[in-house]
Order: sequence, then C-alpha cells, then structure tokens
Amino acid sequence: MEWIPARLRRGTAVVPVVRLSGLIGAVTPLRPGMSLAGVARTLERAFAMKNAKAVALVINSPGGSPVQSRQIYLRIRQLAAEKQLPVLVFVEDVAASGGYMIACAGDEIFCDPSSILGSIGVVGGSFGFQELISKIGVERRLYTAGAHKAMLDPFLPENPDDVARVKALQREIHAIFIALVKGSRGARLKGADDVLFTGEYWAGESSVSLGLADAIGDLRSTLRARYGDKVLTPVVAPATGMLSGLFGRRSAGTLASLEGISGLPEELISALESRAIWAKFGF
Repeated sequence: MEWIPARLRRGTAVVPVVRLSGLIGAVTPLRPGMSLAGVARTLERAFAMKNAKAVALVINSPGGSPVQSRQIYLRIRQLAAEKQLPVLVFVEDVAASGGYMIACAGDEIFCDPSSILGSIGVVGGSFGFQELISKIGVERRLYTAGAHKAMLDPFLPENPDDVARVKALQREIHAIFIALVKGSRGARLKGADDVLFTGEYWAGESSVSLGLADAIGDLRSTLRARYGDKVLTPVVAPATGMLSGLFGRRSAGTLASLEGISGLPEELISALESRAIWAKFGF
C-alpha cells in the first residue's frame, strides 16, 4: 500500500481544491481574466478525482463579466450534479458581484470575518471627451449605419435616450443575477430585496447574518472537522507543462512583442480599470 499514492487508497477522504481568483472576463487583450474556457479543464479534473468526497472552491474575485460569471457558475453546478459531489466555497478577500455569483455555485459558503461579499448589482461607465477635443481643435468624424450604432460614444454629447436604453439593459441583467442568487441561496437569505440587491456589500459576519454565506470558517479547519484530520486537499491547478508554456505563455509573449507599442494605451487603461475595481473593496 505504501507504493500507492495516499489519495488513491481505499477509504482516504479527498477534497480537491480549485482556486478561482482575479477579475472575470477580458481584462486586457494580452492578460485575460477568469473565464469558462480558462477554468473548465481544471474544474473537470477536480470533480473527476478518485475518492473525492466534495470539491472545495477558493474564491477571491471582485467580479467582472456577468456572462463569464454565470457560465462558470453553471459549469460548476453541472459537474456537481453529474458526479453527485457537494461543493464547498471558501471566500478569501472578496467574492463580490460576479465573484459572488460564482460563489453561489457552492452548496455552502464559508468566509473569513474580514471577507467582503455581495455587491449584487450591475455597473457600467464611460467618459465624456467632447469638451476636450473641442478645446484642442480636434474634429470628430464618425460614420455609421444604424440609428444607435454610436450609442454612448465618449466623443459625442450624452443622449438621454441612450442612457435610458443602457439602464434598461442593466435592469434586465440585474434581474438575472437576483434570480440566480435566490435560486441558489433560497430560504437561507434573511434580508429584504431592497437590502440585499442594491449593490451593497458586507463583511463576513454581516454576510452570514444576511444569509449570503453560511458560516465563518477557513478551508483547513472546516474540512478537517467534516472529513477527519487525515483528509487530503490536493490543489488542482491549470496545466503548466512544457507544451502549455510553449504554446501558451510564450506565444502570448510573442504577440506582446508584436503589438506592444500599439496596444500600450489600451493596456494602461485596462490596468487602471482593473485596479479601480479592486480598490472599490479596499484592496
């Protein structure tokens, strides 16, 4: 038996751990954030692990793309149903907005007293440069086919009708988010809709009292209490072998060298936006 890896021995409790961290969706062209394509294989490996009693997800994300957030949520729930394994979520610093949407894929959510959870809402923003280009003598030339193709163009004056359309779209996405949270948390939610779904966020203890999380707890202590002191918690990480480096990071590096200068302004803006999202939660 000593030649057999511990996690393959009969009777050994195994809980694979998957870390889901960072902004969700495209952050910059050369530095993509969390997406279903990026985490699907890792999730599948975790749920397929022999002797697994559950799958633990460690989440640290301030949110991002609602589409990618929901797709990751759905894939986790699909795998949990197929393998008939419970999903235990452990929040580190933040599980907010899309990060909290993914956390809702857990059968139980645990957090630290200082973790931040919630921000169940939709946000979007832009800038207005029409005054600036006028002052520096730049003439805006824009050609479109379609009455609303240039909607919310930052170099044109804001149109109230365009703003109303965007807000209607946000309300639609917000309703999908709310339905997902209610469907996942169910009767455990203890706050009123006009408290829980305003985009506000809370620290750990308040999140538990509102039903957004189930308990205060860390991964090691919680899993040992539930599955015994000898429970194994292998971390399932994305592949980092020679071929993945050759065709992944290195190809990205080549692309960066080709597009480095031309993409610099977009990279800078994306980096600032990314930093602003994290800073919203004090990180």
